[in-house]
Amino acid sequence: MVSLHSMVVAPPLEPYTTPKDPFKISSSILSPTFISSINFKAPNISLFSSSRGIAHSVKIKAQGSEFSVDSVAVDAFTHFKHLLLPITDRNPYLSEGTRQAAATTAALAKKYGADITVVVIDDKPKESHPEHETQLASIRWHLSEGGFQEFRLLEKLGEGSKPTAIIGEVADDMSLDLVVLSMEAIHSKNVDANLLAEFIPCPVLLLPL
Repeated sequence: MVSLHSMVVAPPLEPYTTPKDPFKISSSILSPTFISSINFKAPNISLFSSSRGIAHSVKIKAQGSEFSVDSVAVDAFTHFKHLLLPITDRNPYLSEGTRQAAATTAALAKKYGADITVVVIDDKPKESHPEHETQLASIRWHLSEGGFQEFRLLEKLGEGSKPTAIIGEVADDMSLDLVVLSMEAIHSKNVDANLLAEFIPCPVLLLPL
């Protein structure tokens, strides 16, 4: 059985309104169901993957440059049907990075007919956040702007576990296909980048600001 941990570092989207085509990778090698209409604005895209099995390397052309990825990693990105959007900041109106991640998640889910699960994570209980309901309303608003009125909402508040471990647990328990996360969560130290590959069993799409 092949065990795969992948991390994609994607360039920032602009602005936070739901993009029609948030990413774009053109390649004659990949099937049309891959992210061929995903629109990356910047020329540099990094994909990191490790596998206990053997994966064949293929070439992908992006913005005039070529890079290699494992075919196992490519396959992981052709069939995602359930996306996870972790919320680790406590801004009641959502931080810049969270709004960006929400717009990207909605755009990907809409394009591929995927489901969305949102997990709100904090080490403090809900009672310590008087504007908690405002934040939930903000999450609903931003996803509805991307065409999603229905999604699954999980709240992991005051459980004492590291956010990275919680994200990995949810992704594993629900057999999720992709985690969409802003680099803001890592810069703010809410998520430990060193633990992503250890705890999260599916690919992670990182969105720099």
